[in-house]
Amino acid sequence: MNFVSVCGNSISTSSTGNPPNSQTSTEGIPLFLYVAKDESAINVQVRCDNMELAGDVVQDIAKFFKITELESAVNFPQELEAFEEVLKRVAEYNALRVRMSADMADDSQRVKALIVRAEDSRLMGDMEVMGRAYTDLYSLNNQLIAGYNNRAQTHEALLNALKDVNQMIQRAANLRVGTAKTRVINDCRVAVKANNMQALFRIIRQGYDAPPQSIKK
Repeated sequence: MNFVSVCGNSISTSSTGNPPNSQTSTEGIPLFLYVAKDESAINVQVRCDNMELAGDVVQDIAKFFKITELESAVNFPQELEAFEEVLKRVAEYNALRVRMSADMADDSQRVKALIVRAEDSRLMGDMEVMGRAYTDLYSLNNQLIAGYNNRAQTHEALLNALKDVNQMIQRAANLRVGTAKTRVINDCRVAVKANNMQALFRIIRQGYDAPPQSIKK
């Protein structure tokens, strides 16, 4: 099985200040490639603090060597920490959207009641009650408009956060090739839909949803 290890750029250098193998740079982002060959396979480790760049490297390696299936284990602490904040925003926006929708439904029922009260008062010639009903209706209508604007802003913010989630899933998938890449996309989406964040992070790191059997230090 082809396998590549991808992680953040927390590495030591030799006495000359250079990594053991080779270093390149794309727009000032350090990138290190480690290659080790044994009797059965060639093991490649990519070290870079940019997940997107690391994914491009993995795809280029697979294309150059005509690799059709490639698994990987990845570790990007900074990007995953930022991604965790994105997921928190998604949860907050979803909760806020549900709450505002419920409030708008309640206000809509109050609007109907006020319209009925105002019309009944008009038919009975009670102008004072009718005036109060229309005053309350005007105030409630402004409240509904403000609520709609807030809901629209929350919806836009939620869409932007979900775009960030989809981009992270695509970056994680780009660190694999073939069925592993497809599996990461599908499993990540299932985990997001189920709100299973632990599974989501395992899939991003390992490529599949299963607790690691052992941790190498």
